[in-house]
Amino acid sequence: MSSRPGFTLLSRGLHWLMAALILAMLFIGVAMVASLADYHALVSLHEPLGILILALVVIRLANRLLHPAPPLPGHLPRWQRLAAKASHVALYGLMLAMPLIGWAMLSAAGYPIALWGSLHLPPILPHDAMVYAALRQAHTVLAYLLFATISAHLAAALMHALIHRDGVFESMAPWRAPKGRNEEPPAVVPVP
Repeated sequence: MSSRPGFTLLSRGLHWLMAALILAMLFIGVAMVASLADYHALVSLHEPLGILILALVVIRLANRLLHPAPPLPGHLPRWQRLAAKASHVALYGLMLAMPLIGWAMLSAAGYPIALWGSLHLPPILPHDAMVYAALRQAHTVLAYLLFATISAHLAAALMHALIHRDGVFESMAPWRAPKGRNEEPPAVVPVP
């Protein structure tokens, strides 16, 4: 019996680091809307974290091209394979779009993006109040979409870990699975 191939150590490290950063960003975003008293402190965290996520997703995409994901188990129906592929495309697209839209939104508002101290990013759009309003709305809508996509991704991961027990979750887990646990379950043969 052969063990299921797993993701590389770099792939797993990037996955879990970005998961923590994105969840922190979503909660910081919610707190920014809910608390005007802490707004400036939260913005000073939100902006550099967003740029860090943008840099990490570019690295992660390059890593994914060099080290593709292991194949899904053969027992999964076609719709689940398509759903898995669509959710990964959506996650990568949203991880790229959210910080870029945030950067463009602040550029259109005329606000600099402070990374650290006096280090600022240059604007990527000219100052325009109408564009700022549209991008702010898009940033909010995409944040909800990202949260929904992450929730679906988490539900699928738990399904693989707790119900199928087919090694898919373990292939991305930060720990190494015990020998023999990453094996695909035998195919179900219909009874004639």
